Amino acid sequence: MSEDKTTLTDAVHDLLKKAIIEQGLKPGMRLPEDTVGEQFGVSRTIVRHAFVRLEHEGLIATRRNRGAFVAEPTRDEAQHVFEVRRCLENDVIRLLCQRMPAGGYETLEAHVRQEETVRGKNGPVSIRLAGEFHMLLARLTGNPVLTRYVSEVVLRCSLIMSLYARTHSSECAVDEHSQIIEAIRAGDATRAIEIMEHHLGAVAERAELSGQTDSIQSILSHYGKELAQ
Repeated sequence: MSEDKTTLTDAVHDLLKKAIIEQGLKPGMRLPEDTVGEQFGVSRTIVRHAFVRLEHEGLIATRRNRGAFVAEPTRDEAQHVFEVRRCLENDVIRLLCQRMPAGGYETLEAHVRQEETVRGKNGPVSIRLAGEFHMLLARLTGNPVLTRYVSEVVLRCSLIMSLYARTHSSECAVDEHSQIIEAIRAGDATRAIEIMEHHLGAVAERAELSGQTDSIQSILSHYGKELAQ
């Protein structure tokens, strides 16, 4: 694949992932190649390459003779994902209490300040930033395998919450993120894990069916503007 095509594929992949994480594209929503291509101003070949990457990440699914759809986790799958997420994130905390890299606390605090700026103002961005906080924690461990697994389950949790959860609350999320940072700074893994367990448990408890339906054109027109910039 040429460098231009790779760059365009990266851009389309990143924008579709953003649309899914911010819960603009809902689980089960069909993603026609021609519609996605038109909204982003790219070829169907570019769209197909982006779809392959998203499918590997578990964010979309392809169905024979029907095309691509945003992945639609079942309730059993949702429970399994949250179980794995708790285990992984507890290990992230234990590692960070042992070896936070230089500048790590400053990076985390800067991210929380970003979350503060959109608290109560922009639900979709708040949801994305909340997930990125957990991926950032994993990245700071310096373990690329752990980072990849945490990123995958966090992204899948975004799908789960889009399908089953009540309205996202950024109030507790931001406060608990700050508490987790402080507990890690104090080297108190037990306290940090306790806060994380409560944090993830509260997220899982908000489950109920959601029924919002927007057209794919109206959703992607918003994200397509970013590609044109």
